[in-house]
Amino acid sequence: MAQIPFDIVGFDLDGTLLDTSRDLGNALNHALGLAGRPPVPLDEVTRHIGGGAAQMLRSALSESGGVDESAFAGLQASLLEFYAANIADHTALFPGGAEMLDALNAAGAKIAIATNKREDMALRLFDALGMTHRFATVIGGDTLGPGRAKPKPDMLHEMVSRCGGGRAAFVGDTTFDVGAAKAAGLPVVACAFGFNDIPVHQLGADAVIEHYDELIPALHLLA
Repeated sequence: MAQIPFDIVGFDLDGTLLDTSRDLGNALNHALGLAGRPPVPLDEVTRHIGGGAAQMLRSALSESGGVDESAFAGLQASLLEFYAANIADHTALFPGGAEMLDALNAAGAKIAIATNKREDMALRLFDALGMTHRFATVIGGDTLGPGRAKPKPDMLHEMVSRCGGGRAAFVGDTTFDVGAAKAAGLPVVACAFGFNDIPVHQLGADAVIEHYDELIPALHLLA
């Protein structure tokens, strides 16, 4: 059995493990339509993703005329309701993801999720895709309470604790992920195929991968 030099490998969800862009984009555009705003083209929606549903909606509203705070909570609720009802219509693992997860599992690594997506939404999505059993823990942006989501390090500290401690690495695609990993003192791999909010080589990650067949070799190099 091949071994890896980490006991725990944590992943962001949106834009890292799963390509959720179309389903998130459809939910975002549903909310924008309710607000009388133009839709975001689905091939451009990734620039709004990374900080959770509220950040995504706020970003898109800001681009199209500004945020009406009095209506924001209702729009966010409508976005989440639509998303929950259509959460896995188009979402799938990025290429090589299933084989990579199988290889990490075979090597004895604990696989964890730390996402700014709400915990209940992350679990609903993994359940819909039949993936929940793959993860030692799933931590959402709301799991630890307000003000503790990425890029704060709290979620990654909690991830390591829930997995029983040991040497950990994190995999992400945005400044939220790299910032959290750096703050938590964990080596971090950035996915060039993800929803990068700045150019991937400017994120400051310890390694960059173009495909999931590169992840385990990258983890060995980080060690």
